[in-house]
Amino acid sequence: MSGRPEAVRYNRRPVSASPRHSDPLPAADVELDFRLMQRLAARDQAAVGELYDRHNRLLFGLILRILGNRGDAEEVLQEVFIAVWNRADTYHATLGAPVGWLVRIARNRALDRLRANAVRVRTIEAIMPHTEPIDSPELRAVRSEQQGRVARALDALPGDQRALIEQAYFLGLTQTELAERHQLPLGTVKTRIRTGMLALRQCLAQEQ
Repeated sequence: MSGRPEAVRYNRRPVSASPRHSDPLPAADVELDFRLMQRLAARDQAAVGELYDRHNRLLFGLILRILGNRGDAEEVLQEVFIAVWNRADTYHATLGAPVGWLVRIARNRALDRLRANAVRVRTIEAIMPHTEPIDSPELRAVRSEQQGRVARALDALPGDQRALIEQAYFLGLTQTELAERHQLPLGTVKTRIRTGMLALRQCLAQEQ
């Protein structure tokens, strides 16, 4: 069976952030999580919902503390359970209790989003025309409009092009590293970056 599990597809919201996340689970709960992971590996979609109901508050609390934004945290939580569904067959008991595996995925996803948000800010700042370091209401208004134009231009790009451009120019990844990271042919990476940069420049030129 393919596709996203129903628990994720229906975009279930976390109940609330859990105030505690370090207490060890009782042995019976750990055993239940192991059984749920076995069902996930067998592509049982219902197991995703059960795992979500058991641990969404814990994971949401962790993600929210890292990102500090509830909307972003809710999106990342959904990404976590999509990743859990897609990677269930990679889990093994030697990795530790399932909840620890979930926490690692959640932390990594939250940190990825945090870095992506920072890269987006640097992208806007780097593409903006340089201005004199004079602070005035007029200058702030100009810079605000410039930021808006760049943000709109970036949003107009397909997501795959935007991600490659940001990671190439502002994380310093080479095209070969990007190809490995995204599991794409090197030629595809080069084409997407070139096409995206052309579209970005054209969009900015049209708004001037």
